[in-house]
Amino acid sequence: MKKFFNAFCLFFIITFPCIGLFSCANLKNANNATSNNESLTSSSEQTTNDKIKIITTIFPIYDITKSLVPNDKYDVSLLLDSSIDIHNFQPTATDIINIANSNLFIYIGGESDKWVDKVLKTSQNKNLNTLNLMEPLAHLVKEEEIVEGMEHEHDNEHNEELDNEHNEEHDEEHHHEIENDEHIWLSLKNAKELVDVIAEKLISLNENDNDIILKNAATLKSKIDELDKKYLEVVNNAQNKILLFADRFPFRYLVDDYGLTYFAAFSGCSAEAEASFETVAFLAKKIDELDLKHICAMIGSNHNIPETVKNTTKNKNQDFVYFNSMENVVFNDSTNISYIKIMEDNLSSLEKALN
Repeated sequence: MKKFFNAFCLFFIITFPCIGLFSCANLKNANNATSNNESLTSSSEQTTNDKIKIITTIFPIYDITKSLVPNDKYDVSLLLDSSIDIHNFQPTATDIINIANSNLFIYIGGESDKWVDKVLKTSQNKNLNTLNLMEPLAHLVKEEEIVEGMEHEHDNEHNEELDNEHNEEHDEEHHHEIENDEHIWLSLKNAKELVDVIAEKLISLNENDNDIILKNAATLKSKIDELDKKYLEVVNNAQNKILLFADRFPFRYLVDDYGLTYFAAFSGCSAEAEASFETVAFLAKKIDELDLKHICAMIGSNHNIPETVKNTTKNKNQDFVYFNSMENVVFNDSTNISYIKIMEDNLSSLEKALN
């Protein structure tokens, strides 16, 4: 009778896996049945739980990481989608859970990632692997730069004229704050370093994939080298060496690589959205003085300022040229978008802006 009862329960469990309240012996039989059933599942139907899970904050790091690893073993995901401004991002409860459940979390570590420290401190996963990219690249990181005519400069000039002692002291403190430029990925030379740093971290995660990761890294760095040569050729053949951005300017690393000069409405990490009359007038005057044919701006930003600057110039006939900082990238798995492709598009924009 007992044998019959156990056999009946086993049949019941296999037939109705979602119904439970069984004895310990019957649960064991159910688990065995489930395991046997799962072994029949094809590899194409396996869930991403079987893969090494990596979360990245922004597209360029996502794409570089995805380029280095075999897709059948790694699940690389992007935390920030195209609708989110990284400078104002705050993680949701789901984001925090996903980060805690990942095998590796890769982030830039700049001003826009201030939220990360708090998330990591409160994470239930104390063994979470993380990679703050600005730490190993510290020797390449530059301070945020304020050039002539920028909105921040005009703010300081105005503050210096205030008679209120408290405001003067506050301005002085603000003036001496050091803020690093986080847009390290916009230098192709830095990008090669990023590839090496990420590859090293991935290998430490799974040494079995050492060969394929190093092979993919070498291939990617070769593509970056080729693109770097094209940038140098374009700059060397350019009619002028000056860019004017009626917008934020996150491309300092890029222009420094090739010895270019720039003017801009705001610095790369600025949260400003509106330019003052002084900034608009300065940029318009520079365009007239230098006889610039193009006004540069960012893809996805508010284009009111470029239009205003253009309408303030003498000739009002400049063309707009748009650059992609990759902070907000619209893509899906079916689109042919990559870090290399976007930097190639930026090269085309640069060639147009310099001629």
